[in-house]
Amino acid sequence: MLEYFSDYAWNLGLGMALDMGANMDEIDRASRPLRDQGHAGFDPAKAFFHAWTNAAAQLVEKAERDQQNGNTLSASEKYRRATIMYITAERMPPHDYAPRSVAYDRLLECFDKYIALGHVNCKRVLVPYEGSVLPALFVRAHGDGPAPCMVHFNGLDGLKEFLFLSGFPEALAQRGISTLVVDNPGVGEALRKRGLHNFAEAEKPAGACIDYLEKREDVDATRIGMVALSMGGHHAPRATAFEPRFKCCVAWGANYAFGERFQKRVAAINASLTDPTLAPSVPHMLEHILWVLGAKSISEALSIADRFTLKGVLDRIRVPILITHGELDRQISVNDAYLTYDDCVNSPRRELRIFTQREGGEQHCSIGNMSLATDYMADWIGEVLGGNPHPVV
Repeated sequence: MLEYFSDYAWNLGLGMALDMGANMDEIDRASRPLRDQGHAGFDPAKAFFHAWTNAAAQLVEKAERDQQNGNTLSASEKYRRATIMYITAERMPPHDYAPRSVAYDRLLECFDKYIALGHVNCKRVLVPYEGSVLPALFVRAHGDGPAPCMVHFNGLDGLKEFLFLSGFPEALAQRGISTLVVDNPGVGEALRKRGLHNFAEAEKPAGACIDYLEKREDVDATRIGMVALSMGGHHAPRATAFEPRFKCCVAWGANYAFGERFQKRVAAINASLTDPTLAPSVPHMLEHILWVLGAKSISEALSIADRFTLKGVLDRIRVPILITHGELDRQISVNDAYLTYDDCVNSPRRELRIFTQREGGEQHCSIGNMSLATDYMADWIGEVLGGNPHPVV
């Protein structure tokens, strides 16, 4: 992962932006002044936010000019890059920082324009869920007829637009597999617009996604799998363990014991210690976790987080499972991957893929070189679910 800054959360965000296809010159123009800051009163998270949203706004101006001139494909491309800049900026400041909600609305608008003007294979859908909905993106497999489909959940701080722009859904589409990319409870629109908070029993929202897919004529309901990244390393195996309709599972980054790790984070902060194995994915990490879990206090959040464990669960999985992990993951120890693999004793095909420093993709969820992981996962899913490949000519 490119170490452009001295701050891990900033480097992680920049790496995610590059994995989404951001332009390095535009990143550098926005970010170079940030590296020289440090004066009294300087708020790093807000400074990053404004630098990147300003860069996004400049791209929007150029896109609008293209649109006015009838150059819709050029406009679509600039809206795509503006979306990336907004996504990266929006994750940095506290969630109650008013300009953050404005930036989120703008990233949704830019993404919609990118899709519409570029005729991109992506359709916004709403999955009915317990009196509300889970906003999602449906990416259809290339080719004709009902196709297998993967339900794709997020992590602790991701967005469905990030997952789409990573290129993974299109890689699956080329292999004849559709993807339902979901803002599950606790992330994206589900949290920001619907007030839905995260919880351990992922089989509930995942089951709602299967209910939705079973009604689609373009989906083969007998071949639906589950994939999720980061915190989703808990959600995907948990959902597969308790939802027998899933035919395979991919944990894009293991997450065996989120509750235990959260306890360690709290203890380290209370003791004013810095633990290099607990690097924060976003600034204001504890406040972010409280928001995601819908907790009013650390003690309440700890109680909720205690249920996030895969111990005693994974022997229920009786379908193929793939676990990927980065060798040098600074957020979740690679040991979580081994524990997850070891407990899947009843899977007919369990596989563990560790990405090493030598080959790349060694960081959290292979951020910084995500294509290594997405290609591997797409090939594995295509083999397990039996997709019908339709490479782009």
